[in-house]
Amino acid sequence: MRKIFRNLVSVEEAFRVIESIKERLNPQFEEVEITEALNRVLAEDVYAKCDVPPFDRAAMDGYAVRAEDTYSAEEDNPVTLKVVGEVETGEKPEVEVGRGEAVRIATGAVMPAKANAVVMVEYTSESDGIVEVYRAVAPGENVVAAGSDVMAGELIARAKMKITAREAGMLAAVGVGRVKVYRKPRVAVISTGNEICEWGKKLEPGKIYDVNTATISLAVEENGGEVVYRKIARDDYESIKSAIKEAVQKADLVITSGGTSAGEGDIVYRVLGELGEVLVHGIAVKPGKPAIIAIVDGKPVFGLPGYPTSAFMIFEKFTSPVIRYLAGMGDGEPRKVKAKLAVRIASPHGRREFHPVCLVEGEEGLSAYPLTGNYSAMVSKLAQADGFVEIGEDVAFLEPGGVSVTLFSTLKPSELVIIGSHCVGVDLILRLSGLQAKTINAGSTGGLLAVKRGEADLAGTHLLDESGEYNLPVMQKLGLKNAVLVKGYLREQGLIVAKGNPKKIRWFDDMLRPDVRIINRNPGSGTRVLLDMHLKEIAEREGAEFDELVKRIEGYTVEAKTHTAVAVAILMEKADVGLGIKSVADFYGLDFIPVRAEEYDFAVRRDRLEKESVRRFLNTLRSEEFAKELEKLGMRTWERTGEVVEV
Repeated sequence: MRKIFRNLVSVEEAFRVIESIKERLNPQFEEVEITEALNRVLAEDVYAKCDVPPFDRAAMDGYAVRAEDTYSAEEDNPVTLKVVGEVETGEKPEVEVGRGEAVRIATGAVMPAKANAVVMVEYTSESDGIVEVYRAVAPGENVVAAGSDVMAGELIARAKMKITAREAGMLAAVGVGRVKVYRKPRVAVISTGNEICEWGKKLEPGKIYDVNTATISLAVEENGGEVVYRKIARDDYESIKSAIKEAVQKADLVITSGGTSAGEGDIVYRVLGELGEVLVHGIAVKPGKPAIIAIVDGKPVFGLPGYPTSAFMIFEKFTSPVIRYLAGMGDGEPRKVKAKLAVRIASPHGRREFHPVCLVEGEEGLSAYPLTGNYSAMVSKLAQADGFVEIGEDVAFLEPGGVSVTLFSTLKPSELVIIGSHCVGVDLILRLSGLQAKTINAGSTGGLLAVKRGEADLAGTHLLDESGEYNLPVMQKLGLKNAVLVKGYLREQGLIVAKGNPKKIRWFDDMLRPDVRIINRNPGSGTRVLLDMHLKEIAEREGAEFDELVKRIEGYTVEAKTHTAVAVAILMEKADVGLGIKSVADFYGLDFIPVRAEEYDFAVRRDRLEKESVRRFLNTLRSEEFAKELEKLGMRTWERTGEVVEV
């Protein structure tokens, strides 16, 4: 039976379903030792069983005295008192302090009877049983009174409080060794798909590693749950049914991923419809539209989409509140920060979108860079994101400006922020320097503008100007007066073709052949500019218009955003030739026809040149070790590497 999303529910309706599920569930409790209670949630109020401290105790090493006996003490006219005993920590005093007397006492020891102050040992001198006191003390001075910290019967911890090391110490101080806490909800995590492979096993053709089990399992623990069952189920009705039935027996809540899209392959929906009640199938949201919420044997089952980012976002919005409720943690207010959206986001009309973003600190506060491409399916995108912006159903474009960003967790501090065109050479510099950097691949132009706005410390750039010079003319045109250009290294640009060059491609003229398909780069990239320069030369030589010439090139309008994407397109036989760098051709075992050396440089904020992380980055760029390692990647430094050029 074909299932189509006929009744997509709104986000608000989905939340109402979540609330109705929580009303059916009853959190469970257990008693645990305080040393086993880290991050557990108290199920009841806890009261002190004793005073803290349980007796008057000395706060300093010195002498327990009657304060009034010291009132006349001065540095040049000390008071003399008779030493009548000593009290160590952990013992009951067998002596009391009479008038004109003193007792030696250690820090933390019980104050002897009739003593009401302690003179610090630094202000005394003892000889032959007599102590001279050079400084007066007031009643209660250097004494910690019984119950001054906590009094017996006092409420010290409230129900719903999460126990950390600090709370455990307080509980121990009042004699509480075991506490009643919310039992961690037991959760089952099932990944579905014939293509799914366990981590650590050899990856066969057509297989992918199981990403969702890893991300969702740890997200369950972050929200107070415990994963008690993990399973990879094939895209087979009986396999999925068996896994869900077993999971329901072992867990309080079940999470599946994959197999939720509409169509004949929607096995999870059919299984849940047979085993229980499907409450939601399809939410008007991006990413994660084909989500399922069901009840089986009184237990909630969440069917998440297969794409990692989609699965994680649906978990964060709709599944985690139920786990947190069972764990006693409440829904928890999501942490939000204000930021300025750096670039426009196009959003699908009719669906609420939770669009992942990266955050960087700029001159005017935080700036948010939206993840691009098919972020639902890309694991790296999820790892890069700091949070997401929420875009309403009726918003087609979210324009640059102020936005509210919901954080996935606390913001990760970065020593260095790099925005621009990505290169494996940058990764090499970071590895050799040991720097922890936030890198955002926004393209060369995007990186230069980020440097101009103060959002990036530096930007990798390889923009070829029509004059034939790299980077500097473009920076001048963009008005980057607050930056300098640091010359980087050379990447060999050339034509990437299949192994053995079966189409016998020699130069750009061959792109006009009807039997040749090309893969192009995105407009604005240095590689695209280089390609168009050569094609314009051909057009001029033939006396043709450029626009007419490119219409004759099969694949000219098919664009890839990275050098790697060009190589993969050729490897997968989706194209015969593309312009890219030699290192990716070598990596994928493809042939390479050199065209010219491309200058990959760095635009650096002038006011960040003395920043320690920037200095380490540039020193590594100039190092012999980097030069040697770079050659292994098919690139090379040159005589201008590390040179600082004024814009």
